[in-house]
Amino acid sequence: MLLAVGIGVTSVILLVSLGESARMYISDQFSSMGSNLLVILPGRSETVGGPPPLLGITPRDLTLADAASLARISAIRRVSPIIVGAAPISREQKEREVTVLGSSRELFAMRRLEFSQGAVFPESGDRFLPLCVLGSKAKQELFGNDNALGEKIRIGDYRFQITGVLKRKATSLGDELEDAVFVPVGSAQALFNTSSLFRIVVEAESEVAIPRVKEAVIAAIRDRHDGEDDITVITQDAILATFNRIFKTLTLSVAGIAAISLVVSGIIIMNVMLVAVSSRRAEIGLLKALGSSRRLILTVFLAEAAMISGFGALAGLGVGLVGIRLLAWFLPQFPIVLAPWAPVLGFSVAVICGLLFGFLPARRAAALVAADALARR
Repeated sequence: MLLAVGIGVTSVILLVSLGESARMYISDQFSSMGSNLLVILPGRSETVGGPPPLLGITPRDLTLADAASLARISAIRRVSPIIVGAAPISREQKEREVTVLGSSRELFAMRRLEFSQGAVFPESGDRFLPLCVLGSKAKQELFGNDNALGEKIRIGDYRFQITGVLKRKATSLGDELEDAVFVPVGSAQALFNTSSLFRIVVEAESEVAIPRVKEAVIAAIRDRHDGEDDITVITQDAILATFNRIFKTLTLSVAGIAAISLVVSGIIIMNVMLVAVSSRRAEIGLLKALGSSRRLILTVFLAEAAMISGFGALAGLGVGLVGIRLLAWFLPQFPIVLAPWAPVLGFSVAVICGLLFGFLPARRAAALVAADALARR
């Protein structure tokens, strides 16, 4: 019985803590991307009726002029236009395919990117500027332990001079920034022969200003796009809230599955106590002959069921805590922490199951007649 209850409580603690740790990991990753950010994408999510159009509808592209218009909104602190593409980079005999991000200096401040060497390139607007910043992995692949600052590499058909190298922790829900190259947005336009932006990222002055900034951004782009609402604005808080809801649902689901084992342990407790009532009829009969009431007998057996499930829950709690420490030791890159409410949930469910399934044996014991119980002895 103790083993069954302990396994159930250990399962609840481990699964709930893993789910909570995953939720906190995602939240930390979003926090490292910056705060008070809004992402503007070309195109609008909407539901339309009827058959699809034969020629399709292409949303109007976002341009550098659109980004410049957003910079004039008072509640916006920073604006960063972004162009993304893939291109080969090479140095001497070494070559690899990487992600190339064309943006402005503001992106590094918004994303809190730190440098191990050098600094960001100067602002270029829509001009081609042959300067770039390397991610740590891209630098290591091309230069090894040699100094890369001031050296030149080839990106596509152009040669770029390196002005800075990012620290290794420049990650974003993965390691793509470590293996990326950053160039001025004007250079990216020439590199990929395009004038359209992949997206625009803006930073509001404060969290309170985010709704106001969202409305101002939509209005500003609408004025520039002939009255058309053809953009989608995603706030960082909305994305984070969605992830939180998903992980909370998953955590509660796995906790519910683990709690099934506690129900099974409760059934075991009930069966064992039914056998115990049969074998202890004489003891129960003697207590009743000495004046013990039905309520006292009921309370004694319920207390016994609560003690069994409680001791099993404490043992499971101890094993669960050890398991979390072992997981944290084996997976140091993943922050595994004990969910504060997991021990309370596991212990409470175990004791409640013990009381519920112990009620039937306790009631049967309380209903015994003293003369009958002693006579059968």
